[in-house]
Amino acid sequence: MTSVHVSALTKEYRTRQGLRRRALRAVDRVSFDLVPGRTVALVGESGSGKSTIARMLTRLERPSSGTIDVRLDDGTPVQGSLYRRHVQMVFQDPFASLNPFHSVEHHVARPLLLHGRTRGAERTRERVLEMLERVNLTPAADIAARRPHELSGGQRQRVAIARALAPGAQVLIADEPVSMLDVSIRLGVLNLLGRLQREDALAVLYITHDLATARHFSDEVLVLYRGRVVERGPADAVILDPHHDYTKLLALAAPDPERLGKVVSSEAAPDRAGIDDSVCYDHRTGEWVHVDDVARPGSAEGATARART
Repeated sequence: MTSVHVSALTKEYRTRQGLRRRALRAVDRVSFDLVPGRTVALVGESGSGKSTIARMLTRLERPSSGTIDVRLDDGTPVQGSLYRRHVQMVFQDPFASLNPFHSVEHHVARPLLLHGRTRGAERTRERVLEMLERVNLTPAADIAARRPHELSGGQRQRVAIARALAPGAQVLIADEPVSMLDVSIRLGVLNLLGRLQREDALAVLYITHDLATARHFSDEVLVLYRGRVVERGPADAVILDPHHDYTKLLALAAPDPERLGKVVSSEAAPDRAGIDDSVCYDHRTGEWVHVDDVARPGSAEGATARART
């Protein structure tokens, strides 16, 4: 079992405006824990910093500050090549993340061989077929011989999930894994991820802008706005009882069958220009906490709280 402890994670990029350079803070002191068997959802609009966090967790980007501490049950740190084996990512676009020149078997076999999970062509092929059957791609032998363009979007994403789990991943970073799929098959892929999580006790970070799937699939929700966590807590509490103005705006923007054909008036919606991103509402404590005071959820360093002004 593998756990991830993220503390005060920050990422800055240097941007240029004419002759001037300035720092753009894409992620600002974000903290959370990923534990086996549970899912944390990062929710927010495009540009809020969700994918940047995912790229730092998978070591595709280096944090400007903060820590990402990955450990086994016995407290042993997960580092080096073992880190890449334990922490894997499912990308948003299943077609772009698969090489069109190689077969499905190649995509799943490669991580098995790179991480020493199998030896020999026969055993590797057996393991590839087992992984394809686990993600409901049957007949596995027929699917293994195909190339990505011969599969549907849902099938390609299942291949991507099989590839991520092939090296024995214990932490899965799912970056909007169903946003590019037909609505009719999204639930099937999410249910597949849920089953695999239960079977392997995976720790899952689910990144999405869809509040409905965040509530359905996650145990805890973190709402990101301008790189900062502005609301956090159990999924039902955050989605059904939002406190921060930004979370309320997201809830109003989400499709609602009971408001079919109705348009929310601008008077009822919070003023976006007045949104305060310096405070975060924590549903577990029922308190507003200043972002500067948050070091880690549940830690003594983040104990300072104040009423929202």
